[in-house]
Amino acid sequence: MDLALENFVSLGLLILLQAVLGFDNLLYISLESKRAPADQQAKVRKLGIGLAIFLRIALLFLLLRVIGYFQDPIFGVHTHAVSGEFNVHSLIVLLGGVFIIYTSTKEILHMMGLEDLEHEEKAQRSIGSIIFWIVAMNLVFSFDSILSAIALTDVFWVMATAIVIGGVLMIWLADRVSEFLQKNRMYEVLGLFILFIVGIMLLSEGGHLAHLHFFGHEITPMSKATFYFVIGVLVITDLVQSRYQKRLMKLKELSQKKKLSQGG
Repeated sequence: MDLALENFVSLGLLILLQAVLGFDNLLYISLESKRAPADQQAKVRKLGIGLAIFLRIALLFLLLRVIGYFQDPIFGVHTHAVSGEFNVHSLIVLLGGVFIIYTSTKEILHMMGLEDLEHEEKAQRSIGSIIFWIVAMNLVFSFDSILSAIALTDVFWVMATAIVIGGVLMIWLADRVSEFLQKNRMYEVLGLFILFIVGIMLLSEGGHLAHLHFFGHEITPMSKATFYFVIGVLVITDLVQSRYQKRLMKLKELSQKKKLSQGG
């Protein structure tokens, strides 16, 4: 094992990278785990992330040896409207984006359903199904971080250690994010819209990897700067809206008290 200072610097950078790129994954895990019974949710999050850690290391081991096969085209589409060359990497990212957009849209529509106001508990799924989707989406999100890790260093123990530490941090943060969303239900909508943007980002990334063109226009990936700018705008808008709504409610209460005092 090479304990050179350079490897420890790379380890620190990779842990930071895992934390930054793991934000959207953490949000998905927190929202998905709410489908489990209340007394099983923490266990589901820990087990799902724990299994994902081992699978991430296995994926890293595999990618280091067969990365070319993930990048080589497996089929192409060439029509007047659409053209592109698809590989394993692009298909995984595209399917992950579609699934996240579908999930977030379905949950948003569920929240808007007036008939569910008195029974707003989420439809529960089996523990195995929830853990499967947490692990599967964790692997989808992990592709970028693993490929970025390979670009930074070729030392396996550095990359594997960063994955383990990042996974432990996710286990620690997952419960806190879930508790925050449980106590502040209004932010669930914000979280779902952030997931929707994540899905769009994955679709643009997958389209770019597949060199997709629609009617001659190339699909370009959403940059991380654009992604975080959009998220920042969503968060600020939500905070301003919440404060404005509270102010309107106070003004309404004052107006009702004034009318009652005048009527008395």
